[in-house]
Amino acid sequence: METQDQLDSPLDERALSKLRWRCRRGLLENDLFIERFFARHSTTLTVRQAQALGVLMDLSDNDLLDLLLGRKNPEGELVRDDVTQVLGMLKAARTSN
Repeated sequence: METQDQLDSPLDERALSKLRWRCRRGLLENDLFIERFFARHSTTLTVRQAQALGVLMDLSDNDLLDLLLGRKNPEGELVRDDVTQVLGMLKAARTSN
């Protein structure tokens, strides 16, 4: 189990590269959200945020898009502070340049 310090440490380049690969999606709309998210946050992502993003990537494309567009609210295992934070970062990246 990782310690608080490990979870809050920056993601290294190798882990970031693996995460980017894992985040590739079948729906263009999801890919656009994710591309903008990485453009904005890749240099500051923590291990904890990467793990939360991984939880979101376990969703189907349609369920992920519903969350990103606000058509659904997080339920079940998604109701966690870290997942909610990353979901907010993904949504905010949508509107950034």
